[in-house]
Amino acid sequence: MKLRIDDEGTAIYLQIMEGIKRAIVRGELKLGERMVSVRDLAYEVGVNPNTVARAYMELEREGILVSKRGKGTFVTDDRHRVEKEREALAKRYTQRFKKEVEELGLSLDHVFKLVKE
Repeated sequence: MKLRIDDEGTAIYLQIMEGIKRAIVRGELKLGERMVSVRDLAYEVGVNPNTVARAYMELEREGILVSKRGKGTFVTDDRHRVEKEREALAKRYTQRFKKEVEELGLSLDHVFKLVKE
């Protein structure tokens, strides 16, 4: 899993969360798969372990990750939850795209034409 931390306007823990969600819905992280440790991911990304711990905690709260005492943190094995997250990400990305296109002054019809090309 390769996380991108490059959006200066977004908190790092939120970027980590989104990166993990993307990896799960893309199948890069499998249902029930053990997550890398907080310390290892922090080292890999180049952030404070507390930042990764916060991201993991929030993802657990959302039901995306599951902590098993003494064993580690795992991706949920709930396919329905992952599909729900896939839809949420797609909706969020679509809304961002729509906003950017509107700021360029293009109609959605024009954009649909561009996408078809």
